[in-house]
Amino acid sequence: MDGTISHTQTNAGQTNSGAESLKAVGVIEIPGGAGSEFDHGIFDARSRRVFIAHTARSTVEVIDLDAGRHIATLPGFPGVAGAVADDGEILVTNRAGASVTWFDAVTLRTKSLLPTGARPNGAAIVKRLSLGIAACIGDETEAPKLQAFRLGNGYRVSLDLPGRPRWCVTDAAAEQLFLCIRDPSMILVASLPDLRPLARWPLPSAGAHGLDIDHARGRLYAACDGGDLVEVDSRSGEVTNVWPIAGAPDVTFFNPATGRVHVAIGEPGLIETIDPRTGKAMRTMTGADAHTTVLVPPDRLYVISPAHGGVLVLSDS
Repeated sequence: MDGTISHTQTNAGQTNSGAESLKAVGVIEIPGGAGSEFDHGIFDARSRRVFIAHTARSTVEVIDLDAGRHIATLPGFPGVAGAVADDGEILVTNRAGASVTWFDAVTLRTKSLLPTGARPNGAAIVKRLSLGIAACIGDETEAPKLQAFRLGNGYRVSLDLPGRPRWCVTDAAAEQLFLCIRDPSMILVASLPDLRPLARWPLPSAGAHGLDIDHARGRLYAACDGGDLVEVDSRSGEVTNVWPIAGAPDVTFFNPATGRVHVAIGEPGLIETIDPRTGKAMRTMTGADAHTTVLVPPDRLYVISPAHGGVLVLSDS
């Protein structure tokens, strides 16, 4: 197979109760993807490509959206944990290499490799500020820390963290960063680009993990290991809603086109979808260990599924 979207019969998209779910529209194969391990991925609008952290292979997989197929495997990303994009520029965290890689989404050429603290995990990139951000888990010799880099010259600032960092996002103006901390479960707020600490917002569910933001409504969505999706006002830190989810979550995306939040849950393998405006929820079965997704605006959710050997494409419309 060449990696092109195939429309083979699959049980994905069906729920046990037969209730409404996202529609499965195909599968994109990734070389070496069957039974493998992946982490965070991202869609870049300029190149119209999807970049996926293939953790088990220490590679970044590249999918061409318009062709609907896998086009490249990029090596040299030790223990790759996540990828983020901004207008044709990609930043990747190398968890086993204590570094971040900055490269061009069109040419796929590396611009810079920058050292970080131990086990960089969550990330953000702001092209107009030439700013890269890495949330580092730390190890037995180094405490967790948040780091911001000037990508052009490597200058960096650091902020010590109160616990293990998970995912992070910025506000629309890229003046503030919001970071999930596992324990104590919270959203930490820091200013950009200097990482001045601004607030710590405790969450009513354990293990803050996946995170995304609705810029228009000023709402953060934090999926927690305790089995909840928590909605937080991004200006005040007020918890405005809590919804139960089916299990321990990972990657979380808000889709501005539909207004829905999608939470990937690796066990038993499903997507929990919640409409914050109505509270309506639905579950879409995917595959075991499918704990990571990529939102491809306006109406596609790429589920990275080892059981499918690559990407299970769902329609969010």
